[in-house]
Amino acid sequence: MHDPTRNPWATLSSNVEYENPWIRITEHQVLNPSGGEGIYGVVHFKNRATGVVPLDDEGNTWLVGQYRYALDQYSWEIPEGGGALDTDPLTAAKRELQEETGLTAAYWEEILTIHLSNSVCDEIGYLYLARDLKLGEASPEEVEDLVIRKLPFAEALQMVLRSEITDAMSVAAILRIQGMLDAGELTL
Repeated sequence: MHDPTRNPWATLSSNVEYENPWIRITEHQVLNPSGGEGIYGVVHFKNRATGVVPLDDEGNTWLVGQYRYALDQYSWEIPEGGGALDTDPLTAAKRELQEETGLTAAYWEEILTIHLSNSVCDEIGYLYLARDLKLGEASPEEVEDLVIRKLPFAEALQMVLRSEITDAMSVAAILRIQGMLDAGELTL
């Protein structure tokens, strides 16, 4: 009988191959579940990922557009970023929402926790719903060249379904919000 709590991998040795202020890449010499020798590279993130779906009383949300260097393409996303591992994810999410959109919110609800690419990294993401919004001044970081777009939530959902939004946290959060709407757990 299969025991889901038993780790079938054995680590023989580990070596840090690269490190910067945001990530550490470690190569592990391993025995795989069938007993064969191999290597496994793991990217460790030094921050938690956070994302926010802001919703106003008219059913609108906000997306952030920016060019993503790693993909070499433009990306529409929910407001998102990161926070230190010793920082409360909600505090980081509130900061990111304000920095990227200028919005603050009186109501916050954690809607999902996800592993973003669990075959190669340990990055974890915390996704939130923000309501009772107040608009202020955005203050993006110097490395962010952002376009802010207010649109009906239904349009953001259609962008996900047409693969116009492909960012994993954005896709998961928008689909989760739609699931909450469908289940009657949330109203616009």
